[in-house]
Amino acid sequence: MKILDRYILTTFVKTFFPLFIIIMFILLLQTIWLFISELAGKDLDFSVILKFLTFATPRLIPMVLPLTILLTSIMIFGNFAENYEFAAMKSSGISLQRAMRTLSVFIFFVGIGAFLFSNTVIPSSEKRFINLRKNIVKVKPAMVITPNQFNDLGDINIKVAEKYGDNDEFLRDVIIHKKAARPGNFTVIKAVGGELKGNINSDLITLILNDGNYYDEIQQNSPQKRNRLPFAKTHFKKYVLNIDLSSLGNVDMDEQQYSKGYNMLNVNELKDQIDTLSIQVNADVKNMTVEIDRMIGFEGLNRNIKITDSLSKTSNDTLHVRDYYNTLKKIQIYQIANSTVDGVIRKLNSTQKNLSFKKRALNKYEMSFHDKFALGISCILLFFVGAPLGAIIRKGGLGLPIVIGVVLFLTYHFIGIFAKNSAEEGGIPPFVGSWLSTCIIFPLSIFLTYRATTDQGIFNMDTFIQPIKNFFAKRSSKSKK
Repeated sequence: MKILDRYILTTFVKTFFPLFIIIMFILLLQTIWLFISELAGKDLDFSVILKFLTFATPRLIPMVLPLTILLTSIMIFGNFAENYEFAAMKSSGISLQRAMRTLSVFIFFVGIGAFLFSNTVIPSSEKRFINLRKNIVKVKPAMVITPNQFNDLGDINIKVAEKYGDNDEFLRDVIIHKKAARPGNFTVIKAVGGELKGNINSDLITLILNDGNYYDEIQQNSPQKRNRLPFAKTHFKKYVLNIDLSSLGNVDMDEQQYSKGYNMLNVNELKDQIDTLSIQVNADVKNMTVEIDRMIGFEGLNRNIKITDSLSKTSNDTLHVRDYYNTLKKIQIYQIANSTVDGVIRKLNSTQKNLSFKKRALNKYEMSFHDKFALGISCILLFFVGAPLGAIIRKGGLGLPIVIGVVLFLTYHFIGIFAKNSAEEGGIPPFVGSWLSTCIIFPLSIFLTYRATTDQGIFNMDTFIQPIKNFFAKRSSKSKK
């Protein structure tokens, strides 16, 4: 490696790592602020908090690394131009491309390292981070009921509007969902007030509810019965619930229960999960089509009303149904048809919600797959945006370069966020959602690199100003004549 290459690389690295640490520290503070409600008041050991911060750090790399590369490139090449080091290089026959060559190789390996990091370290740390958060929630001090949010306590979910009293033992506007073996909230308890009795540090607490109602949804076989008796309601003046917290006393902070999130998988695991979800979505669509055909077809009608073979074989079924049956039978057929249509509509709505949920999950998995590749490419492209931009503006340090770099990165980042949100809802393909911001900076990097290597500014104002000057010059000469 030549002296010039070593000098440029050393200067870049000396700026890169301190800036990386500063940006990481700032974003880590933001992470602590976001999750402060999960940490405060839980009586956690310092080792648990240290684990929390350690596992939260890798998930910040996709934002910290590209921003650091962009800012460092602008600052370093801006310093070179401001201190006339580029002028000295050019006088010695060294072009900007030659000066960028060593750093280009370095950034190329950084991009490869970013992909490997996002494919191995980030999924592992994200898995541990999510599981640690779930385990922190189970710690007994966290089981003190928090107002205005649902709290998972044993076999119930409870939400209160307010806690008051010397020890916050009195509750106002209590809503409780009792858990069941089947999915859904089929038992709901609402009360005007309540009181917690007993020592909340023990394994058993008693919740006394006052002046409320107990709602229990009744499962019916037919829609008509469901409409007549959808649920049972019982009013009470006092209702006592005993909640056992013994299973929440000893929590293993290293327990790993969750491992299938889209951000917890590497490339190979994401491909398998995408294939699985795609098969499920296609199977659900096919099953829905078959089920609806069965419900509204001839077999569905004939299962309730036995139509004669001769009638079923005729080519004009509607005419024969109208002429063949009496009025009472026609009313029965119309009622069955109405019930069938109602069932089809419910089936379509239910399937649509299920498919929407699965498609949204599928989009997240696909975007996570592409994000791992887009991270490395974006690091390389942002270098080719920052380095020529610094040479063009000819300003280094922490002033103008930081402002320009942050504005560029925020634009890049917000475009990526909007694209991913649209892709998650199915507005655009997931591939586009992951690569849109990267594709936008690609032509920008080519444009800036070309302008810098040809010693031109970002925009040549003479191109716009000179025609205007020529126009007025011609008008002035004509007026003199």
